[in-house]
Amino acid sequence: MLELSRIQAITLDLDDTLWPVWPTIEQAELRLQEWLLSRAPGTAALFANPHQRHALREQAHVSWPQQHHDLSFMRLEMIRLGLQHSGEDQALAAPAFAVFFAARQVVTLFDDALPALVRLAARWPVLALSNGNADVQRVGIGAFFCGSLSAREVGVGKPDKRIFLAAAERLQLAPWQILHVGDDESLDVLGALAVGMQTAWINRSDKLWSLPAQPHASVADMEELCDLLTLGH
Repeated sequence: MLELSRIQAITLDLDDTLWPVWPTIEQAELRLQEWLLSRAPGTAALFANPHQRHALREQAHVSWPQQHHDLSFMRLEMIRLGLQHSGEDQALAAPAFAVFFAARQVVTLFDDALPALVRLAARWPVLALSNGNADVQRVGIGAFFCGSLSAREVGVGKPDKRIFLAAAERLQLAPWQILHVGDDESLDVLGALAVGMQTAWINRSDKLWSLPAQPHASVADMEELCDLLTLGH
């Protein structure tokens, strides 16, 4: 059970906690594809082929094992490799990635997300803590956060203890004073539990919990979390 009196701040996952991530990624890849078609048609053809796209992703992962936590770097490298394989101008990689990245910031929030952010931010400092490369300022919800911390910035991603400890340091609190909220059982819940944070699992798809360690709370959405935390509307 949650000990509400211990909570001095909240760290909050973004992708699949505040919005569904895959529709956003699919739209970003579509915008990238449209951009490439007129500038690097060979690369566009590669990316249009699922097998070729997978091969490029695998090549990038094999080539840069220490950069897997940095999704922006890996996406940029994948684009560069596509241009290289197609014999097209690799200088196009950076502007192509910029097109993808801009579209990646266009998200559709879950209906409960914005009201919950209002309620949470009125009571506690809220720090975005994500393995992804969404920017809360560009997404348009930066006003509800005291800051953000990404895997790219820290150099490791969840569930590595170091990213949670970096969040605690940023908040100038002990881990036990922080509630971490996220949708992923392993990355969010187990990672945060390992450093002594309290945890709330956002379980939007009514999954069964299958791991030995338990979250302090399991809720269907952010509204239920706020109600559990006894926040006023």
